[in-house]
Amino acid sequence: MQKALFGGGCFWCTEAVFLQLRGVHAVTSGYAGGISQNPSYEDICTGTTQHAEVILIDFDESLISFSQLLDVFFGTHDATTLNRQGNDIGTQYRSVIYFMDDAQKAQAIEAINSLKSEGLNIVTELSPCPEFYPAEDYHQNFFARNPTQGYCNFAIPPKLVKLQSKFKDLMK
Repeated sequence: MQKALFGGGCFWCTEAVFLQLRGVHAVTSGYAGGISQNPSYEDICTGTTQHAEVILIDFDESLISFSQLLDVFFGTHDATTLNRQGNDIGTQYRSVIYFMDDAQKAQAIEAINSLKSEGLNIVTELSPCPEFYPAEDYHQNFFARNPTQGYCNFAIPPKLVKLQSKFKDLMK
């Protein structure tokens, strides 16, 4: 089992996407990259903790590669907007890849450079994996438990449509 740590805006959205992929055994929403220990959601929302909303992905590399996870990551969020995803604005919504080892770092650099060569202004932060703090229980598997919640109805279905149209072969 391998791990990946990505931030691509609201963790409810990214979690909903990555839970649909074969080989992904677990996705945990949480916080990483900031200055405070054991932050709460309320702390994160102030924008003063420097933490990003992230997801920790446990995946079986024999079923899905880190490179394929990167493809889904870049294909389902906007990596060209600094500290913003749609209506979500703030450093906690930044696009970030926290690499676990040199191999993940190299693959992330390759993916970013490939997108830049296509003329995209990629602002995704690339950093070594910091301490990960799981979010509160009510954030875990949020979309599956709250499919009629207003934000979920607005923000998540377009991401799932992108996933289905671009990455159907990677889905469960």
